[in-house]
Amino acid sequence: MDAIDLSLVELLRGNARLSYAELARQVGLSAPAVHERVGKLEAGGIIRAYRAEVEPEAIGLAVTALIGIVEDSTADTDDVLEAFRQMPEIESCYFMAGVESFLLKARVGTIAELEQLIVRLNRTPGVASTRTGIALSTKWENRPQPVELPAS
Repeated sequence: MDAIDLSLVELLRGNARLSYAELARQVGLSAPAVHERVGKLEAGGIIRAYRAEVEPEAIGLAVTALIGIVEDSTADTDDVLEAFRQMPEIESCYFMAGVESFLLKARVGTIAELEQLIVRLNRTPGVASTRTGIALSTKWENRPQPVELPAS
């Protein structure tokens, strides 16, 4: 990736709806050249997706929880992960260093729905225990960090 690719990534992270013409104007290339570069960034897995960022409460997901998972010592990690993938309430899953094997971010509509999710998690084969924190509010999330060229 060169400086132009990094600029394109930075621009798209800020607004994925920018047209090729606008991207081209901002990086000083033609629209077809930008189209080709963006295509290569997508094909190379650098750009993984384009999504709408939606206010969770507006779509009935008022409760955000961070759930730490302690894995059973005999657990098959792949099976545990597959069970988590089948739970649509879980938005993110991080493999952790420390006592907890995983940290999950889940969104649900109500505390009762969160309780049901926690019960399902605790009944998942390979899960020894859970520890849950409930977010009172979200100050920010998904904030893109500035992209910088590595030193040569």
